[in-house]
Amino acid sequence: MRVFESRMVAVVGAVLLVFGVTLLQGLWTDRWTGRQVGAELDRAAKLLESRFPKTFGDWEFERELESSPAELQRAGAVGHVSRLYRNKRTKARVSAFVVCARPHDASGHTPDRCYPGAGFTIGESEHREMIPLEGGGSAESFTGTFVKADQALRVFWTYGVLDESPTAASDGDVRRWIAPSVARIALNGEPSVYKLYAIADQTRLTSAQAMVECKDFLARLLPALNESFTSGRPAAAAASGVE
Repeated sequence: MRVFESRMVAVVGAVLLVFGVTLLQGLWTDRWTGRQVGAELDRAAKLLESRFPKTFGDWEFERELESSPAELQRAGAVGHVSRLYRNKRTKARVSAFVVCARPHDASGHTPDRCYPGAGFTIGESEHREMIPLEGGGSAESFTGTFVKADQALRVFWTYGVLDESPTAASDGDVRRWIAPSVARIALNGEPSVYKLYAIADQTRLTSAQAMVECKDFLARLLPALNESFTSGRPAAAAASGVE
């Protein structure tokens, strides 16, 4: 009798475990939300690719950068932008790499995983920075450095989620930028997430300069990005500096 009861407890426990894992995975992947996640995700990806600004503050577009198809697949990218920008005043260069993905894809494959996989070692461990934005407000970002041979990269990365505050634009395209300690939990339930990297080659700049340039880049870019998303103007409008 006791053997039978022990087996039943084991079976029930296994069933509950499978149910719990399935439920958790469903929540993480929006399987149970009833939203049209595919359509929302596709719209966010097209918005990113068509409206990403080419000029903001002292920063101007220099050229498109190639993206590895394998890297995009690992990131779960539905849409992406990869560009090099140049500051016309300081001559510094910062590259922007942005993907639009589902929450569970965006929360994985962080720089502390992908850069060591590409042969880099961690120089400065990641920490959170607050970025004062042009026009007011602030954004959260992680930053750290990655080193390989004679190359050192300063990397900032942040997640863009829909801003549902009362002051946000009514069309729902405004993004707030966060750097959560546990991204998989914090991003759960979002219909789409932008993961944005700002990268400066620190071998051409001092550590302090690279930090200043990246923070200025994000301080100018993020408000311009929200403005381009909600302006309602054609993507190629020259006056707005967006495609």
